[in-house]
Amino acid sequence: MAVDFNRKDLIQAALDNISHAYAPYSHFHVSAAVLMSDGKIYTGVNVENASYPAGICAERNAIFHAIAQDKTSKLVAVAIVGGPDGIIQDYCAPCGVCRQVMREFGNPEEITVIMGKSTEDFKEMTLAELLPMSFGPDFLK
Repeated sequence: MAVDFNRKDLIQAALDNISHAYAPYSHFHVSAAVLMSDGKIYTGVNVENASYPAGICAERNAIFHAIAQDKTSKLVAVAIVGGPDGIIQDYCAPCGVCRQVMREFGNPEEITVIMGKSTEDFKEMTLAELLPMSFGPDFLK
């Protein structure tokens, strides 16, 4: 069951937070805003590290923040924005690891992934479209 929500507000939350990205190596700033089933929005940014694997993507940062606050809430939607030095020129799709993390916290048919250039210019897909034939917690029951 899809949840009705304001896409522009979710994208704006991501846009408002992009200046907090820490990307001194790639200079590619990413911000994400996630909407949880309790109606709350959480944001996150990419945080790089000199030891490259120690960094984290914006999407996972936001999702982990949300789960730390309420592990019973489900993921409804994710808005992602990003670009070189925070200048958004194109749609920013989530990496494979972030797609898999999204899969952990909701039904892939019901999770909306929004890749935005602005609140007026964005692409929207379900997680199932971005991660077909996915493996999730239901396989381990």
